[in-house]
Amino acid sequence: MMWQLVLRNLFHRPMRTLIGVMAVAVEVALVILIVGLTSGILQETAKRIEGIGADLMVQSPTAPMLITFSGSPMPIKIADKLAELKYVRAVAPALLQFNSTGGVETVWGIDAKSFREVSSGFVFLQGHDLQDPDDILVDDWQAKAKHVKVGDTYNLFNHKWNVAGVVEHGKGARLFVPIATLQDLVGAHDKASLFLVKCSHPDHTEDVIAEIKDLLPNYPVRPLKEFMTLMTSTNIPGLETFINAMIALAVSIGLLVIFLTMYTTVLERTRDIGVLKSLGASKVLIVRALLTETTLLCVLGIAAGVGLSYLVRAGFLALFPTLSILITPEWVLRAGLIALVGAVLGASYPAWLASRKDPVEALSYD
Repeated sequence: MMWQLVLRNLFHRPMRTLIGVMAVAVEVALVILIVGLTSGILQETAKRIEGIGADLMVQSPTAPMLITFSGSPMPIKIADKLAELKYVRAVAPALLQFNSTGGVETVWGIDAKSFREVSSGFVFLQGHDLQDPDDILVDDWQAKAKHVKVGDTYNLFNHKWNVAGVVEHGKGARLFVPIATLQDLVGAHDKASLFLVKCSHPDHTEDVIAEIKDLLPNYPVRPLKEFMTLMTSTNIPGLETFINAMIALAVSIGLLVIFLTMYTTVLERTRDIGVLKSLGASKVLIVRALLTETTLLCVLGIAAGVGLSYLVRAGFLALFPTLSILITPEWVLRAGLIALVGAVLGASYPAWLASRKDPVEALSYD
C-alpha cells in the first residue's frame, strides 16, 4: 500500500519528479567530479615525479609542494655542492615554468646528460634526445592531445621549438626543453626550481638527507618514493578548503531543490492528505510516505548522478587527453550519502507540515 502510494505520487507529476532527480544527480556529479579532478591531478603528478627514478628532490624553502605550479628558482651552483656529498651519485637541476596558453601545462628545462644519469633516460617512441638549443621533447599523451610528431614546430613562450622526440609519459613532465634556453626565455639565468638527486645506493638515502639538511638548512628534501603519500588535499594549502566549499555548494543546491519539490508536493496534495487523515492515517504514516518518496527520488538521482559523472569524465578526457579525473568507489558512496542526508533534511519540514494539517481544513482546501 505504502509503495503503491509513493510510486503513484512520483508519476503524478513526471516533470517535477524529473527536476528533483536531476537536482540530486547534479549534486552527486559535482561532488564526484570536483574530488575526482583534484585527486586525479595530485595522483597523476605524484606518479610522474616518482617515475623519474631519482631518490630525492630538493626544493627552495618557499616552493609549494605541488610542483606543477613550482617557482622560487635557486642558484644552479647548488647542484655542484650537492654532487660533492659522500653518497650522491648524480644531481640533475630542473627549471620549471608554468604555461597556461592553449592549456595548463608545466615545462621542464633540463640538462639532458645529468637528467639521464638520474632517471636512466627517456623511453623514446620517436626521435632522439635533446641536442640543439631549440629542441623539445613531448610525451605521448601531450603529442596525442596536440597532434604533433617528430619534426613539427611547437610554439611555446612565444618561441618556436623543434619536436626532437616523443617519449613515454611518466617522467616528471609532458614537455622538456634545454634548461639554458628556458633560463634565457624566462629571465632566470643560472637558476633552477629543483634538484633531483640520485644516491649511490638506496640504503644511503637517509644519510644523504641528513647531509643536505646540514648543507642547506630550511630547504625541503623529499624522498620521491614517499611523494605519492604527500600529495593529498590535506597537504596542499587551501585545496581541502576549496573542495569542502564546492561540496557545500553542491549540497546546498540539492537541499534547496528537494525542499522546494517536497514543499510544492505537500501544497498540491493538501486535499489528498486530508482524505488520508480522515480515513485514519496517522501523522507517522504521512511523514513516512513523504520521506519514502524523497528517499526513492534521491536514490534515482544518485544513480543518475554516478552515470552523469562518468559521462562528463569521458567527455573531458576526449577533449583533454592529458587531464586526469579519478573516480573512486569511496567518493561515489560518500557523494550518495551526502545527497541522501541532504534530501531527507530538505524534506523533513514539508513532511512535518503535512502531518500537522487538520483533516477538515485540508478537505476544504481549494
